[in-house]
Amino acid sequence: MTTADGQITERRQRRADARRNYDLLVAAARETFAESGPEASLNEIARRAGVGPGTLYRHFPTRSALLTAVLRDRIETLCSHAERLSTADSADDALAEWLGAFLVHARVNHGLGGAQMIEEPDTPGFDCHRLLLDAMAALLVRAQRSGTARADLAPGDLLQLVVGIALSTARSDDDPDRPGRLLSLVLDAAHTRAKR
Repeated sequence: MTTADGQITERRQRRADARRNYDLLVAAARETFAESGPEASLNEIARRAGVGPGTLYRHFPTRSALLTAVLRDRIETLCSHAERLSTADSADDALAEWLGAFLVHARVNHGLGGAQMIEEPDTPGFDCHRLLLDAMAALLVRAQRSGTARADLAPGDLLQLVVGIALSTARSDDDPDRPGRLLSLVLDAAHTRAKR
C-alpha cells in the first residue's frame, strides 16, 4: 500500500524527471539546430538527449513547439546577460560585449526565428523581437547617458545592423574574422566621436 507521503514523493520525482528531460531535449535541440538548421531530425535530437521519441513528443508535440523552446532559451540567456552587463563599470564595454554575444546568437540561430514565425507566427506571450529590443535599449541608453554613444542611435537600428552582419557572413567560411571586423566598424560608428 502506498502512503500519501509516498505518492507525493513519487509525483515530485516524476516532475523532476520531466524537468530534466525537458532541459536535456532543449540542450540537444539547440546543438542539433545549430549544426543542421531548423529542419534537423527530431529523432536525432531525442537520441542526443538520451530519451525516446515519445518523450520528445510529450514535451514538444510539434517541431514549432521545440523551435520556440530553443529560441526562448537563447533569448532569455541573452536578456539575462544584458541585465548583468547593466551594472558594468563601462557602458561602452557593456554595449560592445552584448552586441558581440547577440552577433554570435544571430549567426548560430539565423534560421530558427524565421522558421518559428512561419510555422507559428502568433506564439502567445513570446515576442522575441521585443525582448531583444528592450535588452538592447537598456544598454544603449546607458551608453548614451554616459555621453559615449551617439544620441541619434535607435536600438532597432543597431540590432538590424548586427543581424545584417550575421546574414551576410553566415555562409562565409573563408574569413572567420570578418564578423568581428564588421561589428567593430558598427561600434566605431556608434561612438560619439564618429559623428561629424
